[in-house]
Amino acid sequence: MARPKTSNDHTLIELFLDMIAAERGASANTLDAYRRDLEDFSAELSAKKDSIAVADSDALRGYLTRLKHRKLAPATVARRLSAIRQLYRFLYSENHRGDDPAAVLEGPKRGRSLPKVLSIKQVDELMVQARTTPQTESKSEQLRAARMTCLLEVLYATGLRVSELVALPESAARRDQRILVIRGKGGRERMVPLNDTARQTMKDYLALREAAKLDKSKWLFPSFGESGHLTRQHFARELKALATASGLKASQVSPHVLRHAFASHLLQNGADLRVVQTLLGHADISTTQIYTHVLEERLKSLVRDLHPLAEQT
Repeated sequence: MARPKTSNDHTLIELFLDMIAAERGASANTLDAYRRDLEDFSAELSAKKDSIAVADSDALRGYLTRLKHRKLAPATVARRLSAIRQLYRFLYSENHRGDDPAAVLEGPKRGRSLPKVLSIKQVDELMVQARTTPQTESKSEQLRAARMTCLLEVLYATGLRVSELVALPESAARRDQRILVIRGKGGRERMVPLNDTARQTMKDYLALREAAKLDKSKWLFPSFGESGHLTRQHFARELKALATASGLKASQVSPHVLRHAFASHLLQNGADLRVVQTLLGHADISTTQIYTHVLEERLKSLVRDLHPLAEQT
């Protein structure tokens, strides 16, 4: 039997992250999430005079117990456990460990919560508020409002992940195209249709940008930050401010909630679950099945409204 290699926690975590980046095409956001979870795990082990390289199953169970005492949500605990399992599976396969102490661990039981969804009326209210820019506003404020309108229209029209939305290239608005080709999680490409309203909004926003004679950028939503484009966090903050201005609770609205609205409203209007899976870029249909409650309501409505015996008592 080959002798396991030894290394410190930081090195082992980085080796694992390199693997998922190279073999799975993990995005920078995914890598950051794994790093945070595994560094927390490493810090807890270190506090107990233990390490990733030598911790046994009892040490891992102790960590999970402490997570519960920290009152973390079951979903968060399950995510941490998933990261730990994947880490140890990798370390075992690469001979950095002679065993896999995470293989016998059981995760917390959790129900699958329904996504927060805005009604069509609430989405309309957001759109109306975004388009309401007083003529007295400066050119920069008008451009900012046009950017928000564009972000909203494209997000609701396509159901893009927020990371995909903010990283759209400028060329997406320049070509008179009815389809966006999106490279999503794991480097998988998918085609997403663009409706006429979203296409026109993109063109209007780009025209305002050019009229303002801003520096050229390859991004549709440029920024001066390190990424070169608007960040997810910045968009989320502006969206919550818009929600408050339109009379909605800020806690009700986020970019991900609008993605859910896109999917739910499609299903309400008769779209097939497999089509929605493709549009959202879900690798597995089980991920899309969180929306089955929408289908169930639509089926009940169809039976109630169309069955010949529905009106009989």
